[in-house]
Amino acid sequence: MALNQFEILKKFWGFDSFRSMQEEIINSALNGNDTLALLPTGGGKSICFQVPALMLEGVCIVISPLIALMKDQEAHLKSIGISVASIHSGLTYYEVKCILQDAIEGDYQFIYLSPERLETKVFKELLPFLKISLLVVDEAHCISQWGYDFRPSYLKIVQIRESLPGIPMMALTASATVEVQKDILQKLEMQNALCFKQSFEKPNLSYSVFKVDSKLNKLIEILEAVPGSSIVYCNNRRQTKELATLLQLNKINADYYHAGLSAEERDTKQDLWIQNKVRVITCTNAFGLGIDKPDVRTVIHFDAPECLESYYQEAGRAGRDGKKAFAVLIYHSSDIDSLEAMTDKRYPPIPIIKKVYQDLANYLQLPVGVGEMQYFDFDMYEFVKNFQLDSYLVSNTLKILEQEGHCLLSENIFLPSRIQFQIDKESLYEFELNYPDLEPIIKTLLRTYQGIYDNSTSIFEKQISRILRTPVEEIQQQLKKLQQLGIVEYLPQKEKPQILFLLNRAQAEYLYLDQDLYFKRKKQYQFRIDAMLGYIKTTDKCRSSFISNYFGELTSQKCGKCDNCLHTKKTTLSSAQFHEIEIKIKAQIVDGISVNELLHLLQPNVSEDIWLVLNFLESEQKILISEDGTIKNTAN
Repeated sequence: MALNQFEILKKFWGFDSFRSMQEEIINSALNGNDTLALLPTGGGKSICFQVPALMLEGVCIVISPLIALMKDQEAHLKSIGISVASIHSGLTYYEVKCILQDAIEGDYQFIYLSPERLETKVFKELLPFLKISLLVVDEAHCISQWGYDFRPSYLKIVQIRESLPGIPMMALTASATVEVQKDILQKLEMQNALCFKQSFEKPNLSYSVFKVDSKLNKLIEILEAVPGSSIVYCNNRRQTKELATLLQLNKINADYYHAGLSAEERDTKQDLWIQNKVRVITCTNAFGLGIDKPDVRTVIHFDAPECLESYYQEAGRAGRDGKKAFAVLIYHSSDIDSLEAMTDKRYPPIPIIKKVYQDLANYLQLPVGVGEMQYFDFDMYEFVKNFQLDSYLVSNTLKILEQEGHCLLSENIFLPSRIQFQIDKESLYEFELNYPDLEPIIKTLLRTYQGIYDNSTSIFEKQISRILRTPVEEIQQQLKKLQQLGIVEYLPQKEKPQILFLLNRAQAEYLYLDQDLYFKRKKQYQFRIDAMLGYIKTTDKCRSSFISNYFGELTSQKCGKCDNCLHTKKTTLSSAQFHEIEIKIKAQIVDGISVNELLHLLQPNVSEDIWLVLNFLESEQKILISEDGTIKNTAN
C-alpha cells in the first residue's frame, strides 16, 4: 500500500510533522499544479519536492546550478535509501547515456541535472522515453536577468517544458524580490502557478551592524561574548586564511575554507566544523551551500556583501534550531567607499570586456571557431600576471561573459579521472601475459566500469584502491604506466579551476554582447548596492523589517531584538534610569544568576524595564543568557 506524505516524511527523514507551508506546497504538486515556492534559507525547500516525488510514479528531474550542491543532495538521498543520480558537465556522453537508460528502466527516483545538459544531444534523444513525475527548478532566481545570480543556461529550461505537456513544475528559491518573482513565472511560462511565500522574518535571529575602527578587535569581542559555532564571511581567500590564523593566536578554535582548496581539504574542514571540532570557520561565500547545521549561533560578515539577497541567505545559516542567534555585520568607513565604487568595477566598459576575452583566448591558445563545450585549465594568478590585468576586473568580466552565454568559470569543479583503452582485446590479453603485475588493475577496470573498453569512462582511484587493497598512490602509478605503454589514455582528475566555453571562440572585435540588457543589468546592480548601503547605514529602522520590505513583504512590525530596535527601546528609559538598572544587574551576575532570581532581587523595578536592559546588554555581547536562563557577565 502506498505511503502518504506524513508516512514518507517519517520513514525517510524521521520527522513527525512538516514545517510551515511545506504541506501546502507538497499538496499543490500532488494535485498537478505548477508551483512557485519562496522559502528562506533553512526553510526546508528540498522536502517540498522530494516528498511528492516519492509518491508519484516516475522520475523527478531536478535542475540545479551547482555541481557541489548536486553532489551534497545526491549523497544525502543515497544515505537515506533513495535512488538518485546526477548529470553534470563533468560526465562523458557515454556516462550520461547510461544514467538516462537506467532511468528509463525505472532505476532512479531522482535525477539532478545541470541546466547546460538540457541542450545536449543525448538528453534530447532519450527525454521522450523518460517517465517524468515532476520537473523541479532549484535556485529559480538564476533565470532572472534582474536577479543577483543570473545564469543564461536557465533560460533553456522552458524548452524542455514544451516537450513535457501535463508534467507539473515546481520552482524554488530562498531570496527573490517581487520583480524577480514575476520574471521567474514569466520565463518558465508558469501562468497559472500557485505561489507560496514564507515570511522573511526570522523571530530568533538578532541582526546588528557595527561601524568600528578595528574589525578584528570587534570580531574577537563578539566571539568571546557569544559561545557556540560560528561562520565568518570574508570577501577574498587570502583574508580567510589570515583571519583564521589571527583568531587561533587569540585562542579561538578556527579554520578557513574557500573554493581554491582541494575537494579533500574542503570536505575535511567542513566535517570538522559540522562535528564542532572546529568552532569558527572563516570563509568565502563558497561555504554553506547544502549545509544544514542547526546550532550555528553567530554568522558574522567581516566584509559587506554586494546585495541583500546574499546577506540574507548567508545570515540565515544562523539559528536554524530555532534558538536565539546573531547575524552581525562589521564595517569600516572604507568599506562604504568600496561599495559605492563597486558598480563601475562590476560592469566595466564594453571594449575592456572584449580585450579580456581576447587575452583569455590567447592564454588558452584557442583558435577562432572551436572550443564549444570544452573545459580548459585556468590559473587566475598566472593569467593576471602574464597579461598584466587586475584580478577583480578579470573576475567581473568572466561573470559578464557567462551572463552573455560565452563561457563559464567553475572554480570548484570536480572532473573525475578518465580512462580510454587504446588497443584491441587480443593485444590486451597478450599484454597481461607479459605484464602480470598490471593484470589485476586491468581486470578491475574491466569488471568495475561497464562499457569501459569501448568508451571514455570516469573512474575513481579510491574505489579501485579499496577493491585491490592497494594504496591510491600506487594505483595512480600503475595507471600512468599503462598510459606510457600505450594501453590506455589516462586523464587524471581535475580540481583546478576550469573555463568551460559554452560557444565556439569568437573573434573578439565581433563578440556579441547585448548592450541594452548589459546596461539594464548594470542599473539593477546599482539598485542592489544602494539597498545594501541603506541596510548598513540605517539607524532608526528595524533591520528585520528592512529586509522583509526589500523582498516585497510589506510589514511594519518590529522584531524588537535587532540593534536598532534595542536602541529605540533604550530611549524609553532615561539615561539615568537605564544606567541605574545596568549597574544593579552587573552587581548581581558576578558569579551567575537566573533571570527569575534577578527579577525578584531587583524589585520594585518594573520587569519590563529590566528585560529591556537585559536584551540590550545581550545584543551588545556584554552578558550571556544561557538556555536554562542563567545570566553570566562576559564583559572584560
